[in-house]
Amino acid sequence: MTYKTALFSLALLAGCGGTADLYSVPTPAVSDSIRIGYATVEVRDVSLPTYAADDVIAVQGPGGVLLTDENIRWADSPERAVGLELSRHLAQLSGRRVASEPWPFEGFADAILEVRFESLIAGADGIYRASGQYFVSTEREVRDRSGLFDLAVPYVVDAGPAGIAAARGQLVLDLAELIATEGLR
Repeated sequence: MTYKTALFSLALLAGCGGTADLYSVPTPAVSDSIRIGYATVEVRDVSLPTYAADDVIAVQGPGGVLLTDENIRWADSPERAVGLELSRHLAQLSGRRVASEPWPFEGFADAILEVRFESLIAGADGIYRASGQYFVSTEREVRDRSGLFDLAVPYVVDAGPAGIAAARGQLVLDLAELIATEGLR
């Protein structure tokens, strides 16, 4: 897909109106169960790159240029939404008590998770990519962990922003599975 085609597709999908189209991220079904080494986990911080933290949906075109249309937006703040999605998926995967900050329970969580995204972008090539690092800290420093992630999920370009939203949902689930398996064991 060329730069002009991707930009035209975004503009066409936005429609002709003064109000923005809002896209929520559908929640993919969680069918796996992953045992983790903590009874409680706080998802304390999710840090996104500036373009991904913006509520305007961006697509990376040829040459790395980011294409946006002010009329195509996420329905929720991306940092808040990704944090809540991670919390939900980790809770469903592990069956443990997981919540995003601020911690809503008495006392402290057994583990604190921070995720720093280096990139989180849909490509005009039909691949939604994410890379970055996660950190798991505990009061007992012996169990502190960190790890890198580099994930990719395909999406149907012709589905437009709805396809991008579905891919982001799957990508965050994949990240939750990786963190549960490698970081919270």
